[in-house]
Amino acid sequence: MNPVKTAVLVSGGGTNLQALIDEEQSQKTCPYTVSLVISSSKDAFALERAAKAGIPSVIASPYAVMGADKAKAASMEEKRLAVSDRVLELCRQNGIEAIVLAGFLTVLSGRIITEYSNRIINLHPALLPKFGGVGMWGHHVHEAVLAAGEKESGCTVHLVDAGCDTGKILVQKAVPVLAGDTPDTLYARIAPHEHEAMVEGLKMLSESLRSDRT
Repeated sequence: MNPVKTAVLVSGGGTNLQALIDEEQSQKTCPYTVSLVISSSKDAFALERAAKAGIPSVIASPYAVMGADKAKAASMEEKRLAVSDRVLELCRQNGIEAIVLAGFLTVLSGRIITEYSNRIINLHPALLPKFGGVGMWGHHVHEAVLAAGEKESGCTVHLVDAGCDTGKILVQKAVPVLAGDTPDTLYARIAPHEHEAMVEGLKMLSESLRSDRT
């Protein structure tokens, strides 16, 4: 059965993208294939990872999508919607079946959420439903975990819905919070598990989508 054509949305270094690529290249029967990389930044190192793997990539920043003048005058919601609609257009054009948010800094909104319902996954650096929602990203999450005195943290791969970090949980990986931890040391302990969770989550979604084809 053909692997699920997947778009990976990135903004930075692309380590999770690399984990997905490495897993695909190491298995003859991988249920997904990374067919497109979409970046919110023209300077993202993830674009070099995509080029090295021979994967087409596109920039979908507000400036790239709207033009400089319109982007400067637009509200945050207008920028989000413009980028989201461009991502939807690209996914349609490329026959994309699944979407992975791997550190994409634009919150998707509008038609793409409906059209790709139950086909978009996101990685969150905490054990949802704790420490999710608006403002909870990157080191802000780890700082909040430490401030709350939590005994463990980790990462979550979940389906994306119209809410913020509210979709169905697919995979979670937990790590202990140690005495003397800083946001940096906690992140360093979680990071390798993020790669594992992302691969597991996309495989889980891909197997489900492939079964729906029949």
